[in-house]
Amino acid sequence: MLYIVLVLVLAALGLLVTALITASSLWAWVSIGLSVLAGLILVADWLRRRRRAAAPPARPAEPVVPAEEPVEEEQTTLIPAAGDLGDPADTPEPAVAEEADASAETETKADSEPGVEETPEADVAVLADLEDEVVVVDEHPRYHLRTCAWLGPRDLIPIGVGEARQLGFTPCATCTPDATLVAAHR
Repeated sequence: MLYIVLVLVLAALGLLVTALITASSLWAWVSIGLSVLAGLILVADWLRRRRRAAAPPARPAEPVVPAEEPVEEEQTTLIPAAGDLGDPADTPEPAVAEEADASAETETKADSEPGVEETPEADVAVLADLEDEVVVVDEHPRYHLRTCAWLGPRDLIPIGVGEARQLGFTPCATCTPDATLVAAHR
């Protein structure tokens, strides 16, 4: 309702400007008519809202309750407890959890990152100039020798040791590539 009033007021304003520019009284009277119509709509809307607010709230109709019929109750079947299932000799022994724990421990050791090899500053300067090849594994921060036990069946990416250090890879503490390469170079 208010949108209609807004449109009428804007139209009246436009017609008033047109009446002033063209010096035509017809446009001015049409503008006055639109303004009066917008005022009447506002008054009608105000009266409608006032009546709605003054009226007592309508009670919702009470639902019709059908005559009660006897309801059949469902019988609940109880499941016997674990010890009540039968002869304990017939029950198989649970699988030994130690085997699963041992394999999970092996996987955890294989998946965890090896430590970082501590490299003396003198060796770092030597390594920067070397072009010897080391390998890296995608998504892992260490570089390794090809003989590293941690690598296992992983996909390897060959790279020069100097480039690996520039890219931010660190030496593996398991295979100690920095010490091995520096010793071979000297």
